[in-house]
Amino acid sequence: MIRIITDSAADFEPWELEKLNITCIPLVVMFGEEEYRENVNLTKARFYELLEESDTLSKTAQASPQILLELFEDAKKQGDDAIYICLSSALSGTCQSALMTKELVGSDRCHVVDSLNGTGGQRMIVEYAVRLRDEGKTAPEIVTAIEALRDRVTLFACMDTLENLYRGGRISQSVYTLGTMVQIKPIIQVNTLGQVVVPAKAMGMKKGVDYLCKQVEKTQPDPGFPFYVMYTDKRANGENLAARFRSMGYDIPDSHIIQVGAAIGTHIGANAIGYVYIAKE
Repeated sequence: MIRIITDSAADFEPWELEKLNITCIPLVVMFGEEEYRENVNLTKARFYELLEESDTLSKTAQASPQILLELFEDAKKQGDDAIYICLSSALSGTCQSALMTKELVGSDRCHVVDSLNGTGGQRMIVEYAVRLRDEGKTAPEIVTAIEALRDRVTLFACMDTLENLYRGGRISQSVYTLGTMVQIKPIIQVNTLGQVVVPAKAMGMKKGVDYLCKQVEKTQPDPGFPFYVMYTDKRANGENLAARFRSMGYDIPDSHIIQVGAAIGTHIGANAIGYVYIAKE
C-alpha cells in the first residue's frame, strides 16, 4: 500500500482528506499564548474570526516531528510506502524536519517531497499523487512524476491589505501608511523555488483582478488538471473571481473555489483572492 501524507497548509477540507485517503498533519497556529492545530481544534471559519478579533498577529509553527515519525515508523512496520508532500521549504522548516525524520526511520520506502508551494499549489501536487496511486503507479514513479510537475504549478494572488506584511515586520510603517492611503494591493506569486515574491502592485482591487486575469492569458492552464480559485475569509470574493474567469471561457465548478486556511491566511490576511493551475507544457 502507498500512503499519501501532507500537512494542513494544503488546505483540504476534512471530508476531502477522508474521501481521497490522505493523511494530514495539522500545523500549529498561535494567537498570543493560545495554541491551535488546524482541522483539530481550529476550523478555517474560526481562524478568520480570531484574525479579526485578536489584538495580536497570529503566528504559525511546525507540527511536532513525532507525528511524522510515528507515521513513517508504522508504514515501515506494515511494509508500506509513504510519501509525505510538505509545505515549501522556502516558507517553512517543515521539509527539513521531515528529511531528518526520514533519516531517523531509515527506510527507503519513506519519501519526502518538497511541494515548493502552499495552499492550492500544494493541494494540486497531492491530488496528482493520489491520482497516480489510484492508477497503480509505484511510489518511486509517483515521486518522480510529482517532482516533475512542480515547475508547472502557477499560483498568483492579490492581497487586499498591507496589514499582515506590516505587522509581520516585512514592510516599514511609512510604506504601510502610504500604501494604505493610496489603496495599494500587492500581487504575490509562488515562484519555481517555492518562494513568495511580489511581481506587481495594483492601485485598487479591481486593477488587481485585471492583473490576475492577464497572467492567465499569458500562461494557459492545462485542461488535464483542475483550475482552482482561492479566497481567504469571504467566499463571495472567490465566487466573483471565478465568474470573471468563466467569462473568459474557463471551466471552474463551484467545487474548485477553495478557502485558504490558517497556515497561509496568517500571512496574507482578509479579502485576499487568487488562483492556481498547472500550466501547459
